[in-house]
Amino acid sequence: MTVATRPARGRASSVRSAGHLRAAQQTVVIPTFNERDNIAELLARLTMVLPAEVTRIIFVDDSTDDTPSVIQTLARTCPIPVTVLHREHATGGLGGAVLEGMRLAHGEWTVVMDADLQHPPEVVPDLIAAGRRDGADLVVASRYIGSGSRDGLATGLRRLVSRSSTAVAKLLFRGALRRISDPLSGFFAVRTSSLELIGLRPLGYKILMELAVRTRPPRVVEVPYRFQARHAGESKADLREGLRFLRHLALLRAGGMRLRMLGVAAIGASGLAPNLIALWLLSHVLGLHYLVGAVLANQVALVWNFLLTELLTELLFHRRRHRSLAGRLSRFYLMGSVDLAVRVPALALLVSSLHMGVLWGSFVTLVASSVFRFLILDRVIYAARPKPGEGNVMAA
Repeated sequence: MTVATRPARGRASSVRSAGHLRAAQQTVVIPTFNERDNIAELLARLTMVLPAEVTRIIFVDDSTDDTPSVIQTLARTCPIPVTVLHREHATGGLGGAVLEGMRLAHGEWTVVMDADLQHPPEVVPDLIAAGRRDGADLVVASRYIGSGSRDGLATGLRRLVSRSSTAVAKLLFRGALRRISDPLSGFFAVRTSSLELIGLRPLGYKILMELAVRTRPPRVVEVPYRFQARHAGESKADLREGLRFLRHLALLRAGGMRLRMLGVAAIGASGLAPNLIALWLLSHVLGLHYLVGAVLANQVALVWNFLLTELLTELLFHRRRHRSLAGRLSRFYLMGSVDLAVRVPALALLVSSLHMGVLWGSFVTLVASSVFRFLILDRVIYAARPKPGEGNVMAA
């Protein structure tokens, strides 16, 4: 057994024959998360429809069970060379896993599909054949054309969510997705030479939408397929994936920095109401000096803004809560105190020197401090964790 090394990704034990890698005409990339009971059937069916001498299969695994070892065991008797990349940190979710697999892909075509057999392996040759016949750069397996079907979605609610999500995506990206009836499909083939991976920033499980919007492949064709019921295991679709999808849409539409700034601005704007109401009660109803009222009202707004930021952290900052709750709260309060120390003198200047009303002066100082607050939130309190290593590549 020979051993290859890739310093950026970890170590790789060898494949059965290095010649297979050079001769591969298609690489099938399959992301997995706890799919141990689907692997045997998946490999058996892929082996039946794909020529082993020109095919390679890459599993990119984020599992918490023994899926990687199951793949390795079955790969020993699989005619097609199989590689397993197990990631210790699931950066980018399913889309990030697909991107890692694409970086390892060889051959003319890279096919992406799920491991749960909702994407029929028998359709893979049809995707490649359509791409070659039509000179396509991207071939999408679609549930929404011809004989295609989404019957494998378990409930009416899931079908409604799927159709609504597709409609929203096509509405937001009419130009990039006008030729794709099923932009949320996770089943597609792309000409490997046309892949431009540098600009891709996948989030969650909609890698096709990311690919289509960011790279704009010039020639796209579609092949109908019938979405199947899951072979074994449980669906990974949940509320968290739904939030990831919404954030992904926003990132593609507005960009990461702009999205976070808009989100923080919206939270800050929502805090204006409790701040100004509290200030009015304290200064006009209770008769406190307006500067004392501004200090106390700021505490009310701080609590409001912190709770709302925590609630929306997944959407805005994507799991940047690696600091403890106490650490985030203390930094948030320190930010608010520094902000207040600047705003109170500014408010006094606006009221006493420019004769501005207390509420209007407070509004002006709150708006002016929003950029400062965003930078502290983005760079300090919810700062991104440095990217860890990506894990080990094991080839059977």
